[in-house]
Amino acid sequence: MADNRERLDQPRVERRGFRPRVDAEAFGQLTEKIARFLGTGRFLVVQTTIIVVWVVGNEIPGFPHPDQYPFLFLTLALSLQASYAAPLILLAQNRQDDRDRVNLEADREEARESKADLDYLAREIAAIRMALGEVATRDFLRSELARAEAAREKDAADAEDADAG
Repeated sequence: MADNRERLDQPRVERRGFRPRVDAEAFGQLTEKIARFLGTGRFLVVQTTIIVVWVVGNEIPGFPHPDQYPFLFLTLALSLQASYAAPLILLAQNRQDDRDRVNLEADREEARESKADLDYLAREIAAIRMALGEVATRDFLRSELARAEAAREKDAADAEDADAG
């Protein structure tokens, strides 16, 4: 029984003939540029101007009217523009979503690292506080010196009383 499947243990042979190759990144950048232009006030002004000129030009009596009422060619042109604009805008949005997802993951990783650093610093501060609890502070030394001086003065006074008596 003959098997028409390709063998999976051998590399695939490139087919001959014309196969268009599209650089996905370049195409994506082009679609983003188009989508950015379609979302500007400049585009709206240009499109509105063209439509007004088209309609007025086809309504002026005495001039040839290639697209008379109901403006079928204008409707076709606007429909064609919309049919290409919508997928281009969606493609640009998908690329932006991908970039946002990557940026969000980078932000999350940075937040994790910052939290780990903050936890480390909190542990270090706690260790320093615990170590300082065992170290003599300035106030403690002053009180001990004052108590020692008071005890020395008392001993000196007791010694004077003993010598006097």
